Amino acid sequence: MSRILYTINTHLRRDVYPYCCSARLQLRTITCTSRKHVENGESTMVLGKRWKDTAETVIIGGGCVGVSIAYHLAKAGQQDVVLLEKSELTAGSTWHAAGLTTYYHPGINLKKVHYHSIKLYESLEAETGQAVGFHQPGSIRIASTPVRVDELKYQMSRTHWHPTPQWLITPEKIQELFPLLNMDKVLAGLYNPGDGHIDPYSLTMAMAAGARMYGAQIYNPSPVSGLIPTREGKWDVQTPHGTIRANRIVNATGFWAREVGQLIGFEHPTIPIHHQYVVTATIPEVKALKTELPVIRDLEGSYYLRQERDGLLFGPYEREDKMVLQDSWVRDGVPPGFGKELFESDLDRILDHVEMAMEMVPVLKEADIINIVSGPITYTPDLLPMVGPHQGAQNYWTAIGFGYGVIHAGGIGKFLSDWIMTGEPPYDLIECDPNRYGKWTTVPYLCAKARESYGFNNVVGHPKEERFAGRPTQRTSGVYELLKGEASMGFHAGWEQPHWFYKPGDDVGYKPSFRRTNWFGPVERECKLVMEKVGVIDLTPFGKCIVKGKDSQKLLDRLFANTMPKVGLTNISHMLTPTGRVYAEVTITQLAPGEFLLITGSGSELHDLRWIEREASEGAFDVDISNVTDDIGVLGVAGPKARDVLQKLTQEDMSDEGFKFLHCKRIQLAGFALRAIRISYTGELGWELYIPQKDMAAVYQAIMAAGQDMGIDNFGTYAMSSLRLEKAFRGWGAEMNCDTNPLEAGLDYFIKLNKPADFIGKAALEEIKAKGLRRKLSYLTMDTDNVDPEGNETIWFNDKVVGNTTSGAYSYTTQQSLAFAYLPVELCSVGQKVEVELLGKKYPAMVVQEPLVLTEPTRTRLQKKAKSKS
Repeated sequence: MSRILYTINTHLRRDVYPYCCSARLQLRTITCTSRKHVENGESTMVLGKRWKDTAETVIIGGGCVGVSIAYHLAKAGQQDVVLLEKSELTAGSTWHAAGLTTYYHPGINLKKVHYHSIKLYESLEAETGQAVGFHQPGSIRIASTPVRVDELKYQMSRTHWHPTPQWLITPEKIQELFPLLNMDKVLAGLYNPGDGHIDPYSLTMAMAAGARMYGAQIYNPSPVSGLIPTREGKWDVQTPHGTIRANRIVNATGFWAREVGQLIGFEHPTIPIHHQYVVTATIPEVKALKTELPVIRDLEGSYYLRQERDGLLFGPYEREDKMVLQDSWVRDGVPPGFGKELFESDLDRILDHVEMAMEMVPVLKEADIINIVSGPITYTPDLLPMVGPHQGAQNYWTAIGFGYGVIHAGGIGKFLSDWIMTGEPPYDLIECDPNRYGKWTTVPYLCAKARESYGFNNVVGHPKEERFAGRPTQRTSGVYELLKGEASMGFHAGWEQPHWFYKPGDDVGYKPSFRRTNWFGPVERECKLVMEKVGVIDLTPFGKCIVKGKDSQKLLDRLFANTMPKVGLTNISHMLTPTGRVYAEVTITQLAPGEFLLITGSGSELHDLRWIEREASEGAFDVDISNVTDDIGVLGVAGPKARDVLQKLTQEDMSDEGFKFLHCKRIQLAGFALRAIRISYTGELGWELYIPQKDMAAVYQAIMAAGQDMGIDNFGTYAMSSLRLEKAFRGWGAEMNCDTNPLEAGLDYFIKLNKPADFIGKAALEEIKAKGLRRKLSYLTMDTDNVDPEGNETIWFNDKVVGNTTSGAYSYTTQQSLAFAYLPVELCSVGQKVEVELLGKKYPAMVVQEPLVLTEPTRTRLQKKAKSKS
């Protein structure tokens, strides 16, 4: 038996490392002696400074994230910033963290968060005079299988257009950087120079010093006992020292986030995880090195490893069946007094990973373990934090759910500070929007997803990734039971929605790949169905709300850049930020005078609702806003025979003249009352049917029966995505978001700068238009082989990075790959040739006139025009 396993099984040298049991007892004693206890068991807490009764922003929680927010707000010039910490700074997850820092993130704009964090940490000591213990030896993600090499290439294609320093390196270079590795299985590495680790305690104290230096007040110990909203949208924050009236509050309380949220009626989906890492004594081979080893992440072994003084520190992520949730804290709350304590370690859970680490780094076999740290870190269901203002409570913000708080702290503090100071997010970060969750996010779902996400820390990150734990939720459409066995389902804001449908002979199931996989052929079949016959798609996940009342049109004219549709009509409209960027795209129908139905994407439901509610409140508009997303099911019926199918089931005239494009009617279909809108995101002849959920299955079955003799069938979202790209339809979250303005996105048609209403962002757009654009959305065709663009790939011209794709797919109608991409205006002319990077290879691409396939309304109009001429 190796010495490291022998040590695990026999004893731990707890006396030589500060995070040991005896040290924990000393810490607890120190914490207790900072308070004076009274006879009834409650404590009178002494602050030693003058109490403020009012504040612009109160941040609750003194971990690295909360302190960073205070630092950035104060530095940005906000007066009256107050941070309240229940015990002492860093208590919770910060103090025991391994402190890893990395530029790498598989997401897009979270790379910016990491980048800002590292750049801050590099300069913080000089700014504040406080040492932060920042080591930057770099890091290497190890690929030891061919699919891992593909993953690294995939990530490189998504990184070249960012400032993140990152590149693919060979086994020879890996061994040069980390000479203690066993290279038998190493195929490649992803190298980030500038990565490393930092002392979380010193980091937090340096940011706290900076916050105070710029005028923020930090009160501790000062637990929050109540949060009372005022009529003016402010908050009374209650503590043992008194009440602070705050213009806004930020919940940054780590694994206490649920309890703070419960003070105002929220059940935030966060849960503590037991995370362990192991620290060794001095290893002679490590001590002999002249330079610090880079951090490695062994993706197959599912652990990280870094140098700790003259030894090593490594932390694994166990499988779902072995990892431990602290779910009792979700039920019963965090035990009183818990703050700088740890859990009992359990080496049996991580032995598999220890053995893999010893195989990859053989010097571990002879190392003594001096400590195992097992502490709580906070997870959300999808592993991403919840950052931003929360729908349903005015001026309540969250910065919670950080599984990697140290690397996120600096960047998130800057992100939230900029948003609070300017009134809009500095860049798009909707994947971290706290409003991506809803009432469907139950505790059983939270626990199942947290288990899955922890175990998935180092799984291969494929495009179109699906994770299946906790599904389905209580949020299922009226046709889910009919379709669940016939399709590969995707997950959208709690809903199950078919991606593609199975037929006999298909290779069924979820089989992810970086190349074309089992859905490629079936999706072609579905696209052909819609182009030639008629297909039905479940669109229930759309977010849906109704705005009505005396000031409804006035409110919507203020919110949206388009004019409002007349009664019975529909249009596409955009909400913009004050600086003229696209906050949301919404389909608006005026159902009756002053009553509007707003339809948005599944991931934008509460994101958009919060923006609308805020404007309604701040502008004192007399309106009623209701979220009807869960009440109404949606079926899309599209294809040249869609009219014939629906006409069989209704007395309503469905002809071109009787039911025009972008018109809405209340109709009877198969005996059921519903609303029909003539629109289709496939660009083909089609209607969307808005049906009470209870009637949805019956309506679906009637439609399918009526279309039997016309070849009707189901189609899914993959086919819809391909068809919408062929028609050059933009998608929110891809071609447009808070990183883009509508003019560069080619949305001029929907932006009415001459409308009388002073809509949000109007002045900024006029200025942008006057100055001229620097980049524009372009439409590309590509010559590829067995791989297609997904979006966010790097675009090259003359060996220089010039832009990025926003979305992509294979066009089955024209038999080639397509992509939207942002390019400099000088490279946007039709015929311009560029290259798109996919899996480490640059594929030729060309800017073409959009669209490749005309929409059905355009084709019909041209046909009528030609007929009239003849």
